[in-house]
Amino acid sequence: MTKPVVLFLCEGNSARSQMAEAFLRKHAGNRFEVHSAGLNPRDIHPFTVRVMDEVGISIEGHRSKPLTEYLGKIAVRYVIIVCEFDESACPHVWPFTRQTIRWPFDDPAAAEGTEHEKLEQFRTVRNAIEEHIIQWVHRGDMESEEPRLP
Repeated sequence: MTKPVVLFLCEGNSARSQMAEAFLRKHAGNRFEVHSAGLNPRDIHPFTVRVMDEVGISIEGHRSKPLTEYLGKIAVRYVIIVCEFDESACPHVWPFTRQTIRWPFDDPAAAEGTEHEKLEQFRTVRNAIEEHIIQWVHRGDMESEEPRLP
């Protein structure tokens, strides 16, 4: 039996979707095939690598991937969109998937201030993403999650 495919999607695949992919791998074990992608991929933000290292998860060597790497190539069961509704490139629904789920998190890369303040924003988003992942995995009934639409 094939594992359900989860694709985390955000604009740049440089922070939020990378964190979500890593946390789902950690908390769900081998239950899912997990991927992440960006509509306009950018290099993974160095603070993303740093704050994930702080919780014992290395994403060193990971790369940002364009959505086109997956379109039409894998059957995605869950698309989990982790960008804010007001981000211009962020879709509100995702066609050709069994379920589109919205978990809108602030973009930590947009944080302003000192290095310490920016790192705190990355940590806040990281912690919120992990909490969402834990709740979703441990609920055990992914089918009950309704798509989050505007």
